[in-house]
Amino acid sequence: MAAKLRKGDKVIVLAGKDKGKTGEITSVDPKAGKAIVDGVNIAIRHQRQSQTAQGGRLPKALPIQLSNLAIVDANGKATRVGFREEDGKKVRYAKTTGDAI
Repeated sequence: MAAKLRKGDKVIVLAGKDKGKTGEITSVDPKAGKAIVDGVNIAIRHQRQSQTAQGGRLPKALPIQLSNLAIVDANGKATRVGFREEDGKKVRYAKTTGDAI
């Protein structure tokens, strides 16, 4: 099945502690059904100091379930994603506006 959410998409969180926050997808794990979004689901991770990197308490974005994310349309609202064929190519489009993504 084609991916409804991909790396680089601007999304909004629908459920959880970060509900309502928006961000850009940095990576997707389709097998686990999770994605990492900038500025969402942040946790503090402790890093040991090394010769190359400074140690300390570093914020890290953790994966969030794909079902809790929705793509943001041109109006800035959450929308579902549909598929249609344009010029012989399969394209994603926003169900609210009908615009190709």
